[in-house]
Amino acid sequence: MGLFIGIDSGTQGTKGVVLDGESGRILAEAYAPHELIEGEHGLREQDPAWWVEACRSVIAALMDSDGVDSSAVRAIGVSGQQHGFVPLTEAGEVIRPAKLWCDTATAPPQCAAITEAAGGHEAVLKAIGNSVAAGFTASKVVWLKDNEPENYDRLATILLPHDYLNFWLTGERRTECGDASGTAYFDVANRRWSTELLDAMDPSGKLLACLPELIDSDQPVGVVRPELAREFGFGSDVLVSSGGGDNMIAAIGTGNVVPGVVTASLGTSGTIYAHSESPVIDPQGELAAFCSSTGGWLPLVCTMNVTVATELTRRLLGLDTGGLNALAAEAGAGASGVMLLPFFNGERTPALPSATASLHGLTPSNYIPANLCRAAMEGATFGLRYGLDVLLRQGVRPTEIRLVGGGAKSALWRQMVADVFGCPVVRPVVEEAGALGAAIQAAWCALRDGGERTEIADLAARYVAMAEGGTVPNPGDAARYADLYQRYLVLDRALRPVNG
Repeated sequence: MGLFIGIDSGTQGTKGVVLDGESGRILAEAYAPHELIEGEHGLREQDPAWWVEACRSVIAALMDSDGVDSSAVRAIGVSGQQHGFVPLTEAGEVIRPAKLWCDTATAPPQCAAITEAAGGHEAVLKAIGNSVAAGFTASKVVWLKDNEPENYDRLATILLPHDYLNFWLTGERRTECGDASGTAYFDVANRRWSTELLDAMDPSGKLLACLPELIDSDQPVGVVRPELAREFGFGSDVLVSSGGGDNMIAAIGTGNVVPGVVTASLGTSGTIYAHSESPVIDPQGELAAFCSSTGGWLPLVCTMNVTVATELTRRLLGLDTGGLNALAAEAGAGASGVMLLPFFNGERTPALPSATASLHGLTPSNYIPANLCRAAMEGATFGLRYGLDVLLRQGVRPTEIRLVGGGAKSALWRQMVADVFGCPVVRPVVEEAGALGAAIQAAWCALRDGGERTEIADLAARYVAMAEGGTVPNPGDAARYADLYQRYLVLDRALRPVNG
């Protein structure tokens, strides 16, 4: 079957793997970090040239690895951080740094203005299946129009981060429905751009012409440009698959391509999502009604603060990751009454973009490092449990949680998720779910392009395996956490007037 490259371009860096299509083994892995532009009022940006530099470095390292024959590469798949805004001129030049998913500088005024212009929340939900959430791409485009009109006048193409890497690889300006559904100007039920939302963003009609061509998830964007093929030692016909947003591609990499599987990610932000064969629209707008990158749908809930909370606490106390875990374990369930609402970056679910984090239940005896570590871990987990409640409200019933992300490496945190969620937890053998999922999608695309009607579920079953020895809920701690989670909800509701 040949070799397939999977690239996962995230906020912190780019990861890559080489998948042997015949044996299913990962032959090589590589990583390159990204810089981040941070500023006041929630500004978070990156120069897309950094993604290209990192991607080029990763592919070169993969091709230099022992046992990898670059001439055997058949296709590349790219996963990218969702919701980012890459503005291009007609000539394909980047106009300014890309605003990222976590950039909240655009959130309050632009989201409200778009929603009002589109006829209000219910009209928006009817048009696209989602609300105009803080962090989605739409508000970033309107921010450019409002704050940098000269740059907006030069705007000819709007790409998402993974689209931009595909553009670099192939020269083609195309996208697919999974990543497109996180823009807030895409109709997820009918899989088309929403003229209603685009007109609300700019009634001149300019924006529709700025959007890339939509392709199906099993279609190639194009072939690798000749100069890049020569640089990496590829053949002349290496395909680039449609790719997708990081959550959609990680779903593939965890085998979450059939109903009944639920994936949760303990990363910088947190996500919890499931596969569906039909659109799942939340009337309250808390669930992101995304399309998948496999031709189905991916109802998803995102929280903004997971390892954000633990990393800030770790640095504050001068600990390494092992030290934080050890102290959190020492504290025990409930952190002796200390509770953290971990809204350091605001919050998406519930929709509290201006919220701040707060500690509660402090006394002279419980205000100790161990309880702060435990409270950071528990607060982030309670936030994700709120997301699970949103999915449960829409009829999603998990039989197990497939856990990924940096936090999933902690045995303590895996046990906590099992106890708080009341559900067994398993981990994929391959931790880089995004990169693996991108490689699997690349294989799917290459096989279909060659005339084989292979199903993505069959490939996922072949290439995705779960580690032995999953984690089951501890009855005592699960009961304790059920009470603590109710306290977390009461505290959150009480502070909504302040955080909302």
